[in-house]
Amino acid sequence: MNKKVAFKTLGCRLNQYETDCLVSEFYHAGYQVVDFRDKADVYIINTCTVTNQSDKKSRNLIHQATRNNDSTIIIVTGCMVDNYKDRLDQIPGNLYYVDNIRKSSVLELVETHFRGEVRNPDLLNPGAFSFTPADTTFHTRSLIKIQDGCDHYCTYCIVPFVRGKAVSRPVQDIITNVHQVIEFGFREIVLTGVNIGRYYAEGTTFEDLVEKILDLPGDFRMRISSIEPEGFGDKLISLFNHPKLMPHLHLCLQSGSESILLKMRRMYSLPDFVNIIDRVKKNYPDFNFTTDIIVGFPGESDEDFNMTCKIVKEIGFSHIHTFKYSRRTGTRADRMPDQIPERIKNERSEIIRRISVENKRAFRRSLVGKEQIVLVEKVRGKTGWGYGELYVPVEFRHPEAKENMLRRVKLTGLGEGDDPVLLGKDEG
Repeated sequence: MNKKVAFKTLGCRLNQYETDCLVSEFYHAGYQVVDFRDKADVYIINTCTVTNQSDKKSRNLIHQATRNNDSTIIIVTGCMVDNYKDRLDQIPGNLYYVDNIRKSSVLELVETHFRGEVRNPDLLNPGAFSFTPADTTFHTRSLIKIQDGCDHYCTYCIVPFVRGKAVSRPVQDIITNVHQVIEFGFREIVLTGVNIGRYYAEGTTFEDLVEKILDLPGDFRMRISSIEPEGFGDKLISLFNHPKLMPHLHLCLQSGSESILLKMRRMYSLPDFVNIIDRVKKNYPDFNFTTDIIVGFPGESDEDFNMTCKIVKEIGFSHIHTFKYSRRTGTRADRMPDQIPERIKNERSEIIRRISVENKRAFRRSLVGKEQIVLVEKVRGKTGWGYGELYVPVEFRHPEAKENMLRRVKLTGLGEGDDPVLLGKDEG
């Protein structure tokens, strides 16, 4: 019988991309991919360490996998391994720890283990861009890794320490990857990395790369994953005129206070950020902006926090991913005075969450009566569910709904709850 493998991924889309590639490799090697809650021969946990909560979730998953079966192989990889490897080694069980740069060699490690050989994970072949393009994944969209690492060293961020210096993937490798996933049948690709706006390889900037991909033949559309505001040029804004580039950006703000942005060592001012929003909205009024906000950064006063509340209301982000500031050993912010009590972080997080819910409902309500081309991701009976161009969830009836189909849908109403789905009528 085929051996069974289960995956669990925490954190960013870059982690999701890398897990998808591993899923595809294991599938083609003859493994049966099962749910993480099921009994498996191999459990692979792709961890995150961006916050204390991420660490806690990662550790819980490791212990959960350890309890499932004493003979089970558990592979722990991702950023938590790079950050805490010595401490993770203290957890009992049949575990291997694989750092980020060797993550693409996980299948080789597992196969070696099953042959009864001993292999030190630290001696696996390194390679940030050594992943095989995935045709069997957990997602309808195909993630494309274009970059890894970061050189910015924001004062709160552990990522440069665990992902390393910024490196960009060769242009032709990316183009080949895109060609392959289109041939696999994917209708939508998403460019991802740690700091994708700083992509630069062989004289090609991020904007140049986007243009090259948009000019490729094929029936596909493209999204840009989370991006930083600095270096955001007119060329990228103009590229949103292209029908293949979807009008949505997750543009990271982090704080609405100039003094906090300076303490965070962010590379832009609040007027710079707002100027980007205004320039984009001028050309594309329905453009969907989402963002990240950190609450409770050291020294954040009530006035600082109120500035953040004011600007996120004014901009109207349709979703706000809220992080409570989490101390990361080795970062500058960890050594800063005036650390904010957890109680205040919780209160501020809840306030931003409520603003996000209000913004989300208002934005989605404004789309009722308009049309979206929806990529179907789930099917329940004769009901299709997926995302439109603006990255809004849409549900509609279709007699032959299938995953990965694109349908033009007229939006007719809005569902209930904090994350309401847009209801629609299939227009063909």
